[in-house]
Amino acid sequence: MVSLQETTVHSGGGASVDVSTDSFMSEVVEASRQQPVIVDFWAPWCGPCKQLMPILEKLVNETAGKVKLAKVNIDENQAIAAQLRVQSVPTVYVFQDGQPVDGFVGAKPESELRDMVQQLAAHAGGGESVDSYLEQAEAAFAEKDYGAAIGAFQAVLHLEENNEKAVAGLLRCLIGLNDLENAKEMLDNLPDTLASSDAVQDVAKRLEFALKASEQAGELSVLQQAVVSDPENMQKRYDLAIAQFGSGASEDAISTLLEMIRKNRGWNDDAARLQLLEIFAALGATAPEVKEGRKQLSSLLFS
Repeated sequence: MVSLQETTVHSGGGASVDVSTDSFMSEVVEASRQQPVIVDFWAPWCGPCKQLMPILEKLVNETAGKVKLAKVNIDENQAIAAQLRVQSVPTVYVFQDGQPVDGFVGAKPESELRDMVQQLAAHAGGGESVDSYLEQAEAAFAEKDYGAAIGAFQAVLHLEENNEKAVAGLLRCLIGLNDLENAKEMLDNLPDTLASSDAVQDVAKRLEFALKASEQAGELSVLQQAVVSDPENMQKRYDLAIAQFGSGASEDAISTLLEMIRKNRGWNDDAARLQLLEIFAALGATAPEVKEGRKQLSSLLFS
């Protein structure tokens, strides 16, 4: 079962930095006066370190910049390791306001690490409001930075457990990542009060379309050839657009449907335009391809 506050995403980037003895003061001590800093002491030969670090990187990335991760290789930075009495690795410290305030030695389950990181994020920056986190999440989603968006939506749920906008946002992120299986599992396990909300119902329709599109994605090459062979066959073009969307080629799907409208606007009771609107809804109004697609659609309809 997918938990609302355990939705995860693997994403590049994030607030992590390699730290040396020379940079420790600025990157950790001083930086911790602005945001919590998790310091991971590790070594290249340490097996548990290789398991722990990717988890910390992922969890910190999900906080949308609220928490920083500093990584210290003890083989190359023995002085700082000795100063902080690091006797084995992995050793993790949490710095806040210039001081170590928490820590542990050895590996930890991801669930415990998640609780630790999310508690740090929830209290970072003096405790931001639900509206502020939602604004950050939507901005990240618009940039397709789904890791940051998930982190911000989760921060909302720590403040308001049943916030329907945050729940719908998590579902939109999973759809954006094409993680449709987890999205469906999450939706199926929502309490009725959340599942029946307008925000979640809207995303449920998008998920239904995405699942349908994913089923046709495997026929993409066949449909492409069919359209080349019979370019006037509107049904083949229509099926191709759905397959393109299901395979992640949303811009191609939009272009295919726009070309259908250009060729035969009224085909099948305006099916191409209606399908195009469904794709716009699934991608979200702020997506660049949606903005451009709407502009082209208006030009076609009102020219």
